Amino acid sequence: MLRVAHRHKSNGIAVPLLLFLPVVFPELLTFQRGRSELTREIIMKQKLIAIALSGAMVFPLAAYAETPSLGEIVVTASRMPQPLGQSLAHTTVIDRQEIQASQAADLPTLLRQLAGVEIYQSGGVGKQSSLFVRGTNSSHALVLLDGVRIGSATSGMTAIDQLMLDQVERIEVVRGNVSSLYGSEGIGGVIQIFTRRGKGAPAFNVSAGMGTHNTQRAAAGFGGEAGSTSFDVQLSRFKSDGVSSIKTSLVPAVNPDEDGYDNTSFSASVRHKFSGAHSMSLSLFESRADSQTDNPFGLQTDANESRANIRKVALTSDNRFGEIWQSRLQLAQGVDETQNFLNGVPDIWSGAQFKTTGDQVVWQNTLQLGEHNMLNAGIEHLEQRVSSSTAFTHARRSDDSLFAGYTGVYGAQQVQLNLRHDRYSDFGNADTALLGYGFNLNNAWRITASTGTAFKAPTLNDLFYPFTDYGWGFSYAGNPNLKPERSRNNELGLHYAAGSQRADIVYFDNRIRDLIVNNNLPSSTMINLSEARIDGFEMAYTGRYGDTSVKAALTLQDPRDSQSGQTLLRRARSFAHLGITRQYGAWQAGGEWQHSGKRADIDINTFARTTLASYNLVNLSAAYALNKQLQLSLRVDNLFDRDYMLAHGYDTAGRTLFAGLSYRP
Repeated sequence: MLRVAHRHKSNGIAVPLLLFLPVVFPELLTFQRGRSELTREIIMKQKLIAIALSGAMVFPLAAYAETPSLGEIVVTASRMPQPLGQSLAHTTVIDRQEIQASQAADLPTLLRQLAGVEIYQSGGVGKQSSLFVRGTNSSHALVLLDGVRIGSATSGMTAIDQLMLDQVERIEVVRGNVSSLYGSEGIGGVIQIFTRRGKGAPAFNVSAGMGTHNTQRAAAGFGGEAGSTSFDVQLSRFKSDGVSSIKTSLVPAVNPDEDGYDNTSFSASVRHKFSGAHSMSLSLFESRADSQTDNPFGLQTDANESRANIRKVALTSDNRFGEIWQSRLQLAQGVDETQNFLNGVPDIWSGAQFKTTGDQVVWQNTLQLGEHNMLNAGIEHLEQRVSSSTAFTHARRSDDSLFAGYTGVYGAQQVQLNLRHDRYSDFGNADTALLGYGFNLNNAWRITASTGTAFKAPTLNDLFYPFTDYGWGFSYAGNPNLKPERSRNNELGLHYAAGSQRADIVYFDNRIRDLIVNNNLPSSTMINLSEARIDGFEMAYTGRYGDTSVKAALTLQDPRDSQSGQTLLRRARSFAHLGITRQYGAWQAGGEWQHSGKRADIDINTFARTTLASYNLVNLSAAYALNKQLQLSLRVDNLFDRDYMLAHGYDTAGRTLFAGLSYRP
């Protein structure tokens, strides 16, 4: 069963692409019928192991119990500002300091360390990526850039592989159903990326480095505050020769050359305070990239190339009317564009050009009803237009939304309620809700529980792709009668926060219905057919012991087709991360271990179901501060040069080394 959704190679279909899709996007072939690979007994044992590991992780923390440090403010989990320690959803924050310390170049590399988040790339940095949050499909995680949607209306996904980190100030990751806050795609969670803003005295920053595979990275920026105006400008360039996207040992006929990547990214922002109560800001972001790729059905002489452009512009007015009413009006536009080439000319077989332009208007109002009680309500309008070399039967859609939310603290108890109504111009209405509850056991420990619903709108590919006869008996057409995919998620959490220690243990159970799949080849369309259930445990810990910092994450999950019992493709039943850094005067040294269990996939040659082996990676890093502003850095990835695959037939880099020099105010 094939689902038509491709961004870099195509948002359209041809016979070679129909065969290629199960290799590139196997999560779209997930819901297959058959016998379960694992018995319920094994699943129960896994859950018992999770409970045991949970206890081992958190109960020793009781010795450190003290008044919790709740100063860090997050906004994504409730659409209202609240201390991280009061978020009822499992929320992770990655700030600018952590981004710099990681030495990661792009967003997928950084997200791999998080509980509940799996990242797969087909061939290295800049290549097509899949994002699985809590085992859901790659189209079930909403990605926002400064609150703006930048995804494709045809593929239904966001090009996270084109988001470099030199422009990023902080990232907030919220797991679980969030459609009641943000609408479509919020089945697995939301990742909100905040670009850099000017703070303090105006100053320059600059960094540069180089490494294995002729990798070159450079960035420069200038930002700060001048009176009532703050501003920031950042420009970066990343270039690498890379590795062959497809493993020539498995596909000897493929072009064996290195498949490089070249990215230029830019961000800018300016904000002016008219008074203590009113301000207006303008922010820009753009990422332009060229990426060489491989086609498993191509010749050794074929040169495949994809050009991507991600762009965002937002004008925001923040206004405080009286002591309790805060208003925000945002006018924004997000753009996702890809062009595909074969041997230097537009690749008409895979779809030469696809561009989604999304115009968004959001008006949100927050009322401070008391010291610990807030209410928000707002309206949202989204207009998506597709410009393409493919003649869609409908190339435009709109969504009008109403949303409201409440958070309240009553002594040791906390409540969150969110409601949202979406009205799409093509398939109709979607109503979602979330109810969350928290109870503080003492100053450090608390328990949380929530239940929520979510939905995923059909893509324009799903609904309106024109009837196309590819010859050889193959044809495809969209289905305008599709319903949205829907889910219900229940979860229970135990949380600890005191001083520099934080631990989260969450059990989740997400049931998804009306999943959109391809009915059958050779003459096919999309239908609402499959159901999936994903349950499991997430465990995350961060702590500091003197000069040593520790981060740990463990996920045990059972993502499966509810009808066949088969494990969903490219999703591990267990994966983990452990990172330790230590400061030695001017030196900082760190190491991390990444583990992923076995995963089901589709064989790149036979298209039969196969198994990807588990893997363990060790990465090392070091930094030396020459002075307060100047720093040398060094990072070694895949220290033991492990040969592993994230997608069957697609290559990954062996041992790599990168050295850099940075100047920061």
